[in-house]
Amino acid sequence: MDEQQLKRDVDAYVDEIWEDAVEDIRTLVKIESVEDRAHAEPGKPWGPAANVALVAAERIAERLGLAVTDLDGYIGYADLAGASDACIATIAHTDIVPLGLGWNFPALDVTRKDGYLIGRGVLDDKGPFILSLYAAHFFARRVEATGEKLPYTLRCIIGNNEETSMGDVPVYLERCGEPAFCFSPDADFPLICGEKGITQGQFRTAEAAADGRIVELDGGTVANAIPGLATALVRADAAALPAAENIEVEPAGEGLARISAHGIGGHASMPAGTANAIGLLARYLLDAGLVDDASRAFVELQRELTEDTDGTHTGIASCDDKFGPLTCIAGTVRTVDGHFVQTIDSRYPTSTTGDAIAARMGELAAAHGCAYTKLEDKVPFYIDPECPEISTLLTTYSEYTGKKAEAFCIGGGTYARKFKRACAFGPHENNPDEPAWVGMEHGADEGISEADLKRALKIYIVSIARLMQLDLESK
Repeated sequence: MDEQQLKRDVDAYVDEIWEDAVEDIRTLVKIESVEDRAHAEPGKPWGPAANVALVAAERIAERLGLAVTDLDGYIGYADLAGASDACIATIAHTDIVPLGLGWNFPALDVTRKDGYLIGRGVLDDKGPFILSLYAAHFFARRVEATGEKLPYTLRCIIGNNEETSMGDVPVYLERCGEPAFCFSPDADFPLICGEKGITQGQFRTAEAAADGRIVELDGGTVANAIPGLATALVRADAAALPAAENIEVEPAGEGLARISAHGIGGHASMPAGTANAIGLLARYLLDAGLVDDASRAFVELQRELTEDTDGTHTGIASCDDKFGPLTCIAGTVRTVDGHFVQTIDSRYPTSTTGDAIAARMGELAAAHGCAYTKLEDKVPFYIDPECPEISTLLTTYSEYTGKKAEAFCIGGGTYARKFKRACAFGPHENNPDEPAWVGMEHGADEGISEADLKRALKIYIVSIARLMQLDLESK
């Protein structure tokens, strides 16, 4: 393999197809592909909108010369057949988290501004998914031109349920088995070789609490995001309530006031720099004397859960040498059938367990008149960063960026944790000069640099070419 010629061909290819790639990203971003199991049906297990995105992605893959298989709407994949049936795979997803509030740009479209793409999914993960298809398309064109198959089958797995339960991957593995190696373009460069455990749970008041002074609580969009907005409907005269920073008070009908707390949202795994709106709201309600006996214990619990994000205040703090400290955030609060329900999301290292966290949360619940239920628990994931596949990806990244490339561990959860030999590999770059109006994944005004996406596509293509030269079938 003449690598210098390969890189020249890749440069020309990316310039040639880029506008088509952006339009394909736009096609997917326009679909509000949030999980909706309440309206699931055969062939659409994650709901109708998620399925629309899956089918649209499959049609794009077919147009780019790949052979598509749909696994009953759970997940799909697009192949470029190789000399071996063993697969080198990518896996990205076409589902999204709910749009949330606070957008300054259209959430369901791609806005191009000053070299950035803005829209829900451009970063997580519709933009990177389209990169995976175009990486495969590069090789499909070469195979067509030369008649020479790749050593391994190249497979683009089209996920459709990553943002909630990742229930799509077990279906794939049951029917298709493990790839020889897999990377997910759904994270930060250089490369993620390990992911903390993830456990989620919810507190629910034992007695109906919405008959008191607090009529309704509503905050956050999903359990795995720090909420930027939380509201309370209370029995009070809005004009008589005190002013407070980041708090908005307005009349909401006779004898009612709506209080809105404005925080700084973000991903549950990266709480630094955020301000949890649920905590802001709880403190205001307590300080303003809006909490009666029926709801006091629950609101005080909300305050405790948002005192910090490392679990110190709640007694679950833990740390190890691979993953660093635990994180724990309060994600959503709702009023359900008159009861208050609060979710939490904790990302934990190997020095603790989901069961230990749940046991401590159960104690907190009992002390605050609540019941605690563990909703899910995913154990930590780790792959040796010295293995040939990881070394290949890191070397390619270094060549394109000029940066030292070291694998690292995160608190987020990617598809990599579902496979035996896998990692998460870009495409996002941490850039201190990024404009303040560019939002992060799961937040308002989600965005990513077009230059970063272009470079990532080049890195993916060259990385795949190099992975094809490794002995992966003897592992």
